[in-house]
Amino acid sequence: MTDLSKFDPNIAGNPKNNIFGLPFSEEDAALVILPVPWEVTVSYQAGTARAPEHIFAASRQVDLFDTDTPEGWKKGFHMLEIDRRLLMKSDYLRKEAELYIDYIAEGEDVADNQFMRKTLKEVNEGGDYLNNWVYENTKELLEKGKIVGLLGGDHSIPLGFMKALAEKHGNFAVLQIDAHCDLRENYMGFKYSHASIMFNALQEIPELERLIQVGVRDYSEAEWNYIFNSNYRVITYFDRELKDRTYEGQTWRQIAEEIVEKLPEKVYISFDVDGLDPKLCPNTGTPVPGGMETEQVYYLFKKIIQSGRKIIGFDLNETGVGETEWDANVSARILFKLCNILVERH
Repeated sequence: MTDLSKFDPNIAGNPKNNIFGLPFSEEDAALVILPVPWEVTVSYQAGTARAPEHIFAASRQVDLFDTDTPEGWKKGFHMLEIDRRLLMKSDYLRKEAELYIDYIAEGEDVADNQFMRKTLKEVNEGGDYLNNWVYENTKELLEKGKIVGLLGGDHSIPLGFMKALAEKHGNFAVLQIDAHCDLRENYMGFKYSHASIMFNALQEIPELERLIQVGVRDYSEAEWNYIFNSNYRVITYFDRELKDRTYEGQTWRQIAEEIVEKLPEKVYISFDVDGLDPKLCPNTGTPVPGGMETEQVYYLFKKIIQSGRKIIGFDLNETGVGETEWDANVSARILFKLCNILVERH
């Protein structure tokens, strides 16, 4: 049991401690964060694989007093060490994927190039490896009685975790904060693309009874058709629609309560930072104009908690790495909020 009698939450974070400067070990922490340094299939800006280490460093600047859950941190948060082998595998396959993306961008036919066929096969096998790695690691943590959150990396990371949660909890919904639908099938030939995470989750996890997307503003015609032919298994709150409704007099409270009403008892949060206004995440993988403020999203989370629903896990992904630590700074605070709400209603 961690002795907090000599720990002062009001001073600067101790660099010798773990995430947020907290002194908890994995054994003593109620919530364990699994970093997933993976960004093989990103289709625009790279850098998210290095986000966990940047967010970890920035987390020491986060004050521990959250008025919504003032003592949440006392239950213990701990981030596991970054798996360097996984990072190296991501780096290698990322280079392979870049060659493939450049090749098809020229309009070339992959079927005509043996090397590119081999590259595509290797990248897709890498996706299988990632999914199994995440599944095995999160399942082990869940079996130990830990509350678990994922820290990416790109948005392809949580499929294995959602499968482990489905085995433990049965039916649940995903609340997705995102600028994109991520409902593309085999995007650019990559089965487990970051742009296909929700398509794959809906295909492979029957316990996923509903997907609610908030903040979406960049999507294909095929994704639009998928949503409107899903028989309400997918409900998308497009960014333009949200803004139109507020311009015409509706309050964010009314909209947030409507979103919450559509959620079942158990909820998983998948938070892609590009769902926010890009001033908050300028180096994210695929930034899009528009988006939400952090306080809007936090208010939605608060309404979920107040409704009595149970948050069963989360992932935070697509944090970019730029010349400054701004993106990591914002994401560290989002991570702290996610940790607090998870221990509050788990």
